[in-house]
Amino acid sequence: MIGLIILASFVGIVVVAFSAIVQNTLADAIILFMGVGLGSVILFFVFGAPDVALTEAVIGSGISSLIFLMALKHLKSQP
Repeated sequence: MIGLIILASFVGIVVVAFSAIVQNTLADAIILFMGVGLGSVILFFVFGAPDVALTEAVIGSGISSLIFLMALKHLKSQP
């Protein structure tokens, strides 16, 4: 069962990462980038590192994606 979760998470990360690369809009790519981080959170948790998983969830997926989206909004408001 654990092997299936690991395989599904890994395949999901690869698919989401590839789709983030081929996106036309930066906002969609940033949101998919957040999905890659959340997939890695699942892998960290399954491999027995809940502290690393929590740190990745908060900083890697949450705060950095929020900063990227705020920067994108700021860049779009520039002339």
